[in-house]
Amino acid sequence: MKILVINGPNINMLGIREKAIYGVETYDQLKDFIHAIGEEKKIHIEHYQSNIEGEIVTKIQKAYENVDGIVINAGAYTHYSIAIMDALKSVNIPTVEVHISNIFKREEFRHKSFIAPVCIGSICGFGMYGYKLAIDALINENSKV
Repeated sequence: MKILVINGPNINMLGIREKAIYGVETYDQLKDFIHAIGEEKKIHIEHYQSNIEGEIVTKIQKAYENVDGIVINAGAYTHYSIAIMDALKSVNIPTVEVHISNIFKREEFRHKSFIAPVCIGSICGFGMYGYKLAIDALINENSKV
């Protein structure tokens, strides 16, 4: 099984930005955490991070027929990117949306996700552990096929 983990804008600034919201762990620590999950579950995980919406769209398109699942934390693009939503719809790859913070405890504009309707599920508020939950959900989804 191969899972693509996509992180959007500012996720590369983990450990620096708004520590009270996102924690003190760095992006490298997040990647190490996810890599360890892949080793434990014996699955291949590819990491991708971009601050540029079009690059994320291109990465999703290139995933077509190349991955079994996508975990995506689209960051701020979650709340307004129809392009990312359309890309996910077009490839029809099981996808789980993840957010480190609980977006529903934050500003009103963060309560809307354009991505959630095209995902098999959404996970928010569990910090880095949300990525593990998302990967487990994709493994479970893949076992149904």
